[in-house]
Amino acid sequence: MSPVPTNESNSKHPPRSGILAGGNWIVDYVKLIDIFPQQDALASILSESSSNGGGAYNVLVDLAQLGAPFPLSGAGLVGDDDNGRAIVEDCRRRGISTDALGVTREAATSYTDVMSVAGTGRRTFFHRRGANAMLDSHHFDFDGTTAKIFHLAYLLLLDGLDAPHDTYGTVAAEVLQRAQAAGMQTSIDVVSEDSERFARIVLPALRHVNFAFLNEFEAARCTGLELRRGDELDTSKLKTAAQQLLQTGVRDWIIIHFPEGAYAVGPKGEYWQGSVQLPESQIAGAVGAGDAFAAGALFALHEACGIEDALRYGVCAAAASLSDTTASGGVRSLDECLQIGERHGYRTPL
Repeated sequence: MSPVPTNESNSKHPPRSGILAGGNWIVDYVKLIDIFPQQDALASILSESSSNGGGAYNVLVDLAQLGAPFPLSGAGLVGDDDNGRAIVEDCRRRGISTDALGVTREAATSYTDVMSVAGTGRRTFFHRRGANAMLDSHHFDFDGTTAKIFHLAYLLLLDGLDAPHDTYGTVAAEVLQRAQAAGMQTSIDVVSEDSERFARIVLPALRHVNFAFLNEFEAARCTGLELRRGDELDTSKLKTAAQQLLQTGVRDWIIIHFPEGAYAVGPKGEYWQGSVQLPESQIAGAVGAGDAFAAGALFALHEACGIEDALRYGVCAAAASLSDTTASGGVRSLDECLQIGERHGYRTPL
């Protein structure tokens, strides 16, 4: 398979290796419940646990567990509290550099109460923004990094970066522009917020992105197209939405993932990948599945394996993630994740 071109051939920049992930650093408090109740009604908590959460934190933990053979580092902001110190210590144990992870006394470390329904894996999030809301452009200094890819997540859940910018549209777009100018490829992920802010916040960032990860809900909100009719995915509208997003200026790939699989479109073509046909009995929860998909895909993209492998690595990592109620507890080595796909097979590409 021919490797995709990277910016390492640019003589202005030194050889690069590793993934720097910036954005949300969250502690997830996951509660497995029997049903999701209507307002004023009661549900029973069957079990509870805590784990890593947030786009930057999850992707780095997943990459570490996949066995990434390249440097991993994080950028962002945590509180000067027990949760913040626990995050730093967790990263240290996993070999993730936190040199660019700032600490503030002005806000607590962000956390989320995750309600995950037993039997379906459907989850609902109650989030405390905390220190993540204070993350701003000046917290990102790319002069000293030799990372190959900068991954920023989640847009729409980072108040300082989602704010308007006179030149680039949003502060996040300005940060991504600086990362590309420093010689890195850039990647983003988005939170599935139920709002009308998608076009205003996400589209400016796409002009300075190599790889954009979205699920079908987020792609629909960015474009205004209805991508599902009931439980059925409208593949024609999905392709139209992906093309519209690509035309905003994305350099390499728009990657949309959904329960049935994943679809990527870029200047070099389009690719489909069916999801793993995982038995329902092996699905404990969907918390973090999107981040696991992104981690698997970024692993392949970093190693120049090609977009087909990126989608396959992504759906296999996501399938592994589904086996645990926490964001990353089910993710195993890359070989073990790929074996899940081989063992259960893949859905037919749409």
